[in-house]
Amino acid sequence: MARKAKQDTGEARVTPKKAKNAIAVAKVLGPAVLPVVAPYAVRAAGAARELYDRYQARKLGVAVDQLGEYTGRGAALHARIAGLVQGLAELRKSSKSSAADTKFADETQGTLEQLSATVRAAERMPAARRKAAHRAVAGELDRLEEQLLHRLGV
Repeated sequence: MARKAKQDTGEARVTPKKAKNAIAVAKVLGPAVLPVVAPYAVRAAGAARELYDRYQARKLGVAVDQLGEYTGRGAALHARIAGLVQGLAELRKSSKSSAADTKFADETQGTLEQLSATVRAAERMPAARRKAAHRAVAGELDRLEEQLLHRLGV
């Protein structure tokens, strides 16, 4: 009786016979279905990859075609450093730029080169040291970004 009750509830059991039958069906239908399904699967995988790349690029604040330049655990920091370098170039080109702004840009450029080297070196550090180095670099970048935005008048 108990056995019949389990079958009535719709509980499916995988038995060796059912598995063998499923494999036989897959052997027969597989070659017929695969050419139809494969192109859709490839397109779906490509679309998923494109969405993921766009998400990563938006998260880092870079264009999708620049995504390959920023890899590793310090990718976000490298992207921020590159953004600051572009901001310094704009500050130098600005018509409102003063001698103090140019001096700030030159000093900051050196600091950014040191920070970039720190992030690259931190890639090989143990996790705790790497995270501490990344936090220190992020704090310094926050300070530099704030000063740059103030000088740009934003």
